[in-house]
Amino acid sequence: MMGPSTVSLLMVQHSFTSSSGGCTKRKQNVQLRNPFASVSMGEEKPFDFLRTLFEGVIAGGTAGVVVETALYPIDTIKTRLQAARGGEKLILKGLYSGLAGNLAGVLPASALFVGVYEPMKQKLLRMFPENLSAFAHLTAGAIGGIAASLIRVPTEVVKQRMQTGQFTSAAGAVRFIAAKEGFKGLYAGYGSFLLRDLPFDAIQFCIYEQIRMGYMAAARRNLNDPENAIIGAFAGALTGAITTPLDVIKTRLMVQGSTNQYNGIVDCVQTIIKEEGPSALLKGVGPRVLWIGIGGSIFFGVLEGTKRFLAERRPTPSESQPEKVE
Repeated sequence: MMGPSTVSLLMVQHSFTSSSGGCTKRKQNVQLRNPFASVSMGEEKPFDFLRTLFEGVIAGGTAGVVVETALYPIDTIKTRLQAARGGEKLILKGLYSGLAGNLAGVLPASALFVGVYEPMKQKLLRMFPENLSAFAHLTAGAIGGIAASLIRVPTEVVKQRMQTGQFTSAAGAVRFIAAKEGFKGLYAGYGSFLLRDLPFDAIQFCIYEQIRMGYMAAARRNLNDPENAIIGAFAGALTGAITTPLDVIKTRLMVQGSTNQYNGIVDCVQTIIKEEGPSALLKGVGPRVLWIGIGGSIFFGVLEGTKRFLAERRPTPSESQPEKVE
């Protein structure tokens, strides 16, 4: 979700002056300072990879934990809706089942994602021309998603098994899955997870970054937390709706356990359509859009707030350089 800032130095050319022949554009530079760069026109500051990585890890971990804790019940309902076959009744008890174990995975996964995304984004934005900034955001989001998937997938497998009532503790779930299904059991549905999360991460962060860039350019100022949250909510809800069928497939593959009800992604799609109809691929779309929309609002709001907090506490060049003694 499970984002990013955009403009470090934005030189906005604006204002018009009247002349006898009409209106002549006059260049005026407006400098916007933000923790991370996405677009930089004019003189660039040196790229501090380690600081960007560190701040991304802290901001990403904080945002991930906050949003997961706040919206876990909605996620549980969504998972149970998607896992239910035929006319199975939805159970509304234990909506926080598996939260503690899930947070143990969400914290490092979110930290790793943003920690990889931010420096990768800056590197790519320096490599590509400004009109290809969307490609840089898409690529950085996909790379961050691949890195985070190494932690996300086992966490998601355990979480969803607990949400559907198969286990009562995360530790017990890990031991049982490893004993009965082997190490690969913890990565059940890995292919479908990447099929869902790579496009999701790439699209969500790209939409967020591009809208935010345009907004900042038009407003000629940094955005406040409510504005970041609104943009994040829109990006999350739209991306969540588009990727719902991929989420259904991922959920079915992850919760099937050792029953091997589905033999891969293609067989899963064919079986669902044959037995339940095409509409089953949109199961849980309402809770998913609500969950990810609100989650995007909280995640990006907390993310930008945390990054700004860290940026304000960076040492200034004069503080970090020793004074000369004459």
